[in-house]
Amino acid sequence: MIEAYDAACHCGKVRFRVTLAGGLTSARRCTCSYCTMRGAVAVSASLDAITFLAGEEALTLYQFGSHTARHFFCAHCGIYTHHQRRSNPHQFGVNLACLQGISVWDLPEIPVNDGINHPSDGAPARMSGVLRYEKTPT
Repeated sequence: MIEAYDAACHCGKVRFRVTLAGGLTSARRCTCSYCTMRGAVAVSASLDAITFLAGEEALTLYQFGSHTARHFFCAHCGIYTHHQRRSNPHQFGVNLACLQGISVWDLPEIPVNDGINHPSDGAPARMSGVLRYEKTPT
């Protein structure tokens, strides 16, 4: 199921449209040091699936470790918008929280990939766990 979403950083300077070939089914977290500190849930899109509507020049790049992954965030509000994946450089991981009308709290379970033992370092790709969210009854 192909789904397109409008997306933006917190301040709205960076605005883009992204098409997710798998919809929200690709939602995931990762246990690598950066993702653990960042705390974002990412969904997958091919490199040609993002069209910037405004503010592409406001994006700042951050790289670490192998310098393979390219993490982008808004230089004004600091929100991570997307990254070019290390495990699949032909895909972007897009911050689910940037998608208009979607919240990480809409997903009851989010798979967590083992990013400490990364497949690009020769380890087999594996799941580390699952994050679960249950709303408290009001």
